[in-house]
Amino acid sequence: MTEPLFLQRATRALGRLKLPGSKSISNRMLLLAALARGDTILDGLLQSDDTRVMRGALESLGVSVEDLAGGRVRVGGIGPGSGFPVKQGELFMGNAGTAARSLTAVLAFSDGHYVLKGVPRMHERPIGDLVDALVAAGAQIDYLEKPGFPPLNILPRMPITMPTIRIRGEVSSQFVSAVLMALPWTGSGARVEITGELVSSPYVNLTLGLMKLFGVEVKHDDELRVFEVPASDGYVSPGKLKVEGDASSASYFLGAGAIGIGPVRVEGVGTASVQGDVKFTEVLKAMGASVEMGPEWIECSGRSPLRAFDLDMNLIPDAAMTAAVLALFTQGGPCTLSGIQSWRVKETDRISAMATELRKFGARVQEGANFLRIFPPVDFMSTRNSTLAPVSIDTYDDHRMAMCFSLAAFGPRPVKINDPGCVAKTFPDYFDAFSQIVS
Repeated sequence: MTEPLFLQRATRALGRLKLPGSKSISNRMLLLAALARGDTILDGLLQSDDTRVMRGALESLGVSVEDLAGGRVRVGGIGPGSGFPVKQGELFMGNAGTAARSLTAVLAFSDGHYVLKGVPRMHERPIGDLVDALVAAGAQIDYLEKPGFPPLNILPRMPITMPTIRIRGEVSSQFVSAVLMALPWTGSGARVEITGELVSSPYVNLTLGLMKLFGVEVKHDDELRVFEVPASDGYVSPGKLKVEGDASSASYFLGAGAIGIGPVRVEGVGTASVQGDVKFTEVLKAMGASVEMGPEWIECSGRSPLRAFDLDMNLIPDAAMTAAVLALFTQGGPCTLSGIQSWRVKETDRISAMATELRKFGARVQEGANFLRIFPPVDFMSTRNSTLAPVSIDTYDDHRMAMCFSLAAFGPRPVKINDPGCVAKTFPDYFDAFSQIVS
């Protein structure tokens, strides 16, 4: 754990900054580039713990990943047909859910023998729905400890036995994305059907868009319930790709603009974005903030108190955490975030963790299986005194808990962020960037 970080009470947010690359795009591009025929140069790839986990796993499987000038990365694709060059190994995935789940599906359709494991929290994050779908399609996967959870023992696959693969969608959209990305590498066509509710569907759209860049177009219905993956010769490198800025990370700075007068502008993501979390701008507007956008930038300004809200956040669960902290700065009733059931199986149980930390500011919080209802303290902004003891925020080894609670520094008391180094998972320089726009 890293030493606590003290954030003095903030009164103004102003400035502009360039966002780091999207984690979701970076890890998907790394994997697809590895599976494709030909080399791919990735520009703007996120440099963080999660992307290092993916890169390290691919390198240990025999994929060439080379740093180039200007922060670019060249990935040497292995192409379909022969599996990974390294046929046996143990992969440590830390707590990188995107990397672990997508690699589970790819390795399940390979010809090698692999063990996939992670930190203790990774072993508490369910993966049974994905494994069930893969096993039904011919994969050989054993649980090494608790059924339904990593670590996993993955054996060489049998021939794909099901033309239709059914997978539950209510726990994580990453399971769906993992299966969709893995299938074209096998060359076999398949129909993928979603049972139950599909959470975080914009991430599946993101996956489909990136697969298309690598030459595989998947047909699907408008509701993203049925997918037709064509039989093909696999992925083909598009040559060069640029990673856009991280829309989830943008939410913290835009949130600062909403309560800190602003304007705050983030660059690298905007109206042309392929990420679902860009829709957080609609949440900010609903709260009364002013938002302007261009193709690759977003700007926000406003001041507290913001308007209370009652919104379904199913499509933007990561950015929804920022809204939960902004709820402290609202008036006009309680704020309700629904559709956030996926929070329970993230880096920590985010519903429980968020409720616990918000209560430290005097908020009353109700929590359920898929919602939070936040009653901000009536006098939250009435006593501004930087000499008061700081509010100590526990971060649960969860990067988003650390980043979103930085906004609480705009409240009446300083804030102490415990273990701020956990932001290295997706945004190692977050607090430096935050300090550049806040005074």
